[in-house]
Amino acid sequence: MLNANHLTKQYRSANGQSLTVLDDVSFELAAGDTFAIVGPSGSGKTTLLGLCAGLDRASNGSVSLNNISLDTLSEDERAEVRNRYVGFVFQNFQLIPTLTALENVMVPLELRGESGAEAAARQWLEKVGLGDRLDHYPAQLSGGEQQRVCIARAFSNTPKILFADEPTGNLDADNAAGIVDLIFDLNRTAGTTLVLVTHDPELAKRTGRVLKLKGGKVESIS
Repeated sequence: MLNANHLTKQYRSANGQSLTVLDDVSFELAAGDTFAIVGPSGSGKTTLLGLCAGLDRASNGSVSLNNISLDTLSEDERAEVRNRYVGFVFQNFQLIPTLTALENVMVPLELRGESGAEAAARQWLEKVGLGDRLDHYPAQLSGGEQQRVCIARAFSNTPKILFADEPTGNLDADNAAGIVDLIFDLNRTAGTTLVLVTHDPELAKRTGRVLKLKGGKVESIS
């Protein structure tokens, strides 16, 4: 499902020096695998996730997602791959503030031109326990409720792979536990591959494999 091969990401600083934020990272995931990327702040976790999801290009190395090589694709082509096969859950929710919960979940379905987008969005919001909050705007929802909308939006597209970047980072302990359970329950039901970036070692332990980054390099894969 995902093949990351010798990924390196470098940036050019203002004074012309090269900064390496990710250095020769490789791993493979099969369909249905659960995988955590852990490490201290600045270790390259979010950079690695962005490369694997086709949000950015590597300086060196290659990424294959669902047997599609992302490296030769244009921006529009990579966006199409993401729309077809990828779901995202972010720490800061990234909901559209002028849309209701229902409308936020409908967006990816409508982008795909699917019929019955509203009915499907309603079903997913019911699954995440927000059937009575469909017409609420993000500002009218708690942090935990906003993250549930994000999860409904991510799974509504029936993604082959879900990328979650610190999905509990802005939540209190009780809400965080509920969100984690929800992600794993839905992931198991849908058979989706899960790639999870987290600082939480207990959360990482719930995945099948863990990649530890330090200074942009692989410290271990277990």
